[in-house]
Amino acid sequence: MKTVQFENRTVVPSKIVCIGRNYVEHIHELGNEIPQSMVVFNKPNSALSDTLLYFTQETRFEGEICFLIEKGTIAGVGFGLDLTKADIQNSLKAKGLPWERAKAFDASAVLGHFVAFEGDITKLRFELFINGTLRQFADYDLMIYKPDVMLREIASFMSFEDGDIIMSGTPKGVAGYKIGDLFEGKIYCNEELLVVSKWEVKENKGVCNG
Repeated sequence: MKTVQFENRTVVPSKIVCIGRNYVEHIHELGNEIPQSMVVFNKPNSALSDTLLYFTQETRFEGEICFLIEKGTIAGVGFGLDLTKADIQNSLKAKGLPWERAKAFDASAVLGHFVAFEGDITKLRFELFINGTLRQFADYDLMIYKPDVMLREIASFMSFEDGDIIMSGTPKGVAGYKIGDLFEGKIYCNEELLVVSKWEVKENKGVCNG
């Protein structure tokens, strides 16, 4: 089973629960409708990766604040990238089919390390830089569904295991990327820098490309 680092220990997420369409400007960016209820989909443990791989020209990055769950509540926070094969997703959406081929493929959940968090969750924000240029940013206030709502809604139909991760959705600014690009994701609480995660995009030499 794949693992993530939480402070000085290793944990095994049984799943990554993803929130879709959680920022209005990103919804408009992709030409989607604002959902009547929270959009939820899962990535399996096999989707976890600490390496950012290049897949296809149509694969896009989505930077997100991620929450690590223990005892049914938020125990840690980290930065993650939800990789999406946009062409496949658009084809599946047009047919009303599930998104797994576009969202749940191996190495599609790129996660940095997590740090313990007991601060004011309403003050969280993130920034994503690519090759030194700010490409995405968002904060708690821009989320349609806040973390407490995510927890409550997900728990109403799905059990959390310790170590499970919630990816809270992405704001505007998603795009493609290329081999050699340098990604740097930062999460702040107010002006305090909580965690930084960095990746250089690598050639995919072994992961199934779908």
